[in-house]
Amino acid sequence: MSKEKQFVKEITPQSEDFSRWYLDVIRKADLMSYSPVRGCIVFKPDSYEIWELCQKELDARFKETGHRNAYFPLFIPESFFQKEKEHVEGFNPELPWVTEAGGEKLEERLAIRPTSETMIGHMYAEWIHSYRDLPLLINQWANVVRWEKRTQPFLRTSEFLWQEGHTAHEDEADARRETMQMLEIYREFVENILAIPVIAGKKTPSEKFAGAVDTYSIEAMMKDGKAVQAGTSHYMGTNFAVAFDIQYLDRDNQQQYVHTTSWGVSTRLIGAMIMVHGDDRGLVLPPKVAPTQVVMIPIGPPKTRGPVIARTNELFAELKQAGIRVKVDDRPDQSPGWKFNEYEMRGIPIRIELGPRDMEKGQVVLVSRVSGEKRMVSQERIVEEVKQMLEDIHKEMFERAKAFSKEHFGSVDRLDELKAFLEEKRGFVWAGWCGSDACEAQVKEETGATSRNIPFEPEVVKTHCIACGEKAQHTVVFGRSY
Repeated sequence: MSKEKQFVKEITPQSEDFSRWYLDVIRKADLMSYSPVRGCIVFKPDSYEIWELCQKELDARFKETGHRNAYFPLFIPESFFQKEKEHVEGFNPELPWVTEAGGEKLEERLAIRPTSETMIGHMYAEWIHSYRDLPLLINQWANVVRWEKRTQPFLRTSEFLWQEGHTAHEDEADARRETMQMLEIYREFVENILAIPVIAGKKTPSEKFAGAVDTYSIEAMMKDGKAVQAGTSHYMGTNFAVAFDIQYLDRDNQQQYVHTTSWGVSTRLIGAMIMVHGDDRGLVLPPKVAPTQVVMIPIGPPKTRGPVIARTNELFAELKQAGIRVKVDDRPDQSPGWKFNEYEMRGIPIRIELGPRDMEKGQVVLVSRVSGEKRMVSQERIVEEVKQMLEDIHKEMFERAKAFSKEHFGSVDRLDELKAFLEEKRGFVWAGWCGSDACEAQVKEETGATSRNIPFEPEVVKTHCIACGEKAQHTVVFGRSY
């Protein structure tokens, strides 16, 4: 027991220091290692497999809606960034440059990709000639580099993995339909696969993507009350089309500029998932992206191990055949108690225990990582029962996260109320905003909270601006963020 207690002590309680808890958990769960390059991490197999499962789910959704994958170069000529002024201003502080290669100085500096609008804009100008070439619906799975000053594993790193969709359309209406369709795909994925409730809405002008006409986002609340932007979708208008001369001959034989969109999610989702669901015992992984959904642990004295392990392996084969990601831990040199703690800490959704008594009764014990509930189920029904428990776990995780979010949501009318809320309760607030950049900046300066988005469906409607007291144009979600 002393070993088990010692094991739990290695994770700082969330209530004591949430950031420390987060770093302890990802270290103990063996998700990543720091690389020798500042701000960069190594994704270890478990975290990379979570990303692969996210990729698989999203890729299927993209392809169902007519998108295809392509790949564009990592290096982008400096001249490309000069073509869209707002875009280069937005990214310039974070750009790393290649100035020399093969021992020779380059004629033109090359940026390492922070995002691909410019490169893709250049290529679309070559590919698009007629309305028959539209819409052009392309997605890229890639790595990008943004030289961040402050980093946090998964949430904010100098290099990260993501997908970026880039589409071109005949007109504004079609491009805006695409923008909203992709935002809805993200919302459905994050809620139904990662079990994270989100708020969908439009970013304020000061928070929109550099070069976009409008940016839309889904925002998630972490267990420390801070926000993580879980996905964005941008309507670019003709900004990039004009900058890169992407024109087409329309149905009336007139030259027109295309309307473009871009949209993306990144490995930041892994960090969000950990912070939304984890507890003081470690990770709690949503079943649909857990690399191992079920761990089987045979128990009992050495003399009974043979038959118990043999039956465990038979049941393992059944579960695997049914498409469940399952592993067996039959190591004799670790106690069952140590294993229970180990796999709870790693967030594996279901533990299955099988001992001599269970063999006699023809049953197994299913234990939920989320609720701790134990179910004695017939070995004959193991596949059905495991599938049902995985479903129940997802629902419970989503409902718990939803309840937490509701409990940590406030409604304020004045700046002093927002300050008090953030200090005492932490979380998000509904607040009125007059639409002035100065008022939005004042909120940030005095409270450290930023506008997360203007939600499509606010639960309350505010009538006066939180900063100046004038009539509110919008109800906005404010919160501190990572």
